[in-house]
Amino acid sequence: MDSVRGYPLLVVIDPVARSTDGEAVRIAKDVLCAGAGAKICLPEGPEEFARMLARRGQRRPVVIGDDRALLRVVSLLHKERELAGVPLSMVPVGAPATVALSRALGIPTDTVAAARTVLDGGERPMDLLTDDSDGIVLGSLRIPCGETGRPGPGTAVPRQSSPADAADPADSVAPRGGPAAPGDPADGDGPWWRPYARTARTALSLLAAPAAGHLRSGDGRTGGRRARVPGQRLRIEADGVLLADLDRPVRGVSVVPGGRAGNGSGPDGGGELAEVVVHWPGGGRSVRTRARAVTVSGADFHYRADALVGGPVRTRTWTVQPAAWRLQLPRD
Repeated sequence: MDSVRGYPLLVVIDPVARSTDGEAVRIAKDVLCAGAGAKICLPEGPEEFARMLARRGQRRPVVIGDDRALLRVVSLLHKERELAGVPLSMVPVGAPATVALSRALGIPTDTVAAARTVLDGGERPMDLLTDDSDGIVLGSLRIPCGETGRPGPGTAVPRQSSPADAADPADSVAPRGGPAAPGDPADGDGPWWRPYARTARTALSLLAAPAAGHLRSGDGRTGGRRARVPGQRLRIEADGVLLADLDRPVRGVSVVPGGRAGNGSGPDGGGELAEVVVHWPGGGRSVRTRARAVTVSGADFHYRADALVGGPVRTRTWTVQPAAWRLQLPRD
């Protein structure tokens, strides 16, 4: 569809966006309502969000919110096996770090420009990754290993700022997009030993910090340079070809559908394959390849799929799904 002006829209406004930047939400609503017949929905939680989306009828969904709101809509449509038939539009609202995925996908982060793109932009087929637990990746998959698992230069993987980056993974990771698991100390009814385990981990990290903060030279003196944290031992296969094995630690792994975030499907867009990059500790030359399926195995590891953290798992396979969804983007 070339334009949705006059076409019925279902505008779902994420509650986080309403509390974060009410003025941006108001501007987006005004622009959309001026150009199309828009039904405004104000869900108060994930369940109401899903219910409103399921009752959309013939209206085109428009999401006003951050990356997590976009991922929630795509995940719901994917689970209902309706994703390929429902074009999506997005007006990003939130701090820059919370809309990094939207920006990487090509959606304008300016409120007025994004709302006008909803009305006058064009649909573009987009690739995504699916895993063997029915999870999805729209922009980038990262497995943080060693210190942070940050990708090296030249890899277009949007960095998502989240408390999960600095916190202990065992404490900060919840099921994909869901609340903290029952028994989490934050709920107040967890096992009696969890607070003591947290305290022990904190104490160990404080004790280890001075030792990790210096390198010992051959004559026994210590330098001021911080020691590099060893990598993680993972077995990584791309379309059956072994890229890394357990005998050599890796610093990080990144997988991006379509070659880079925002690359659509098709012969000119680099679709149907994902760009896979394996980073080694110590600055070794990265291994780069393109593949349709990537399998990672090893000791319990966590991974970041766009704005969400998953795991721990011991093995997971991600497969490219070309042109699996459609996104309204500027005509350029």
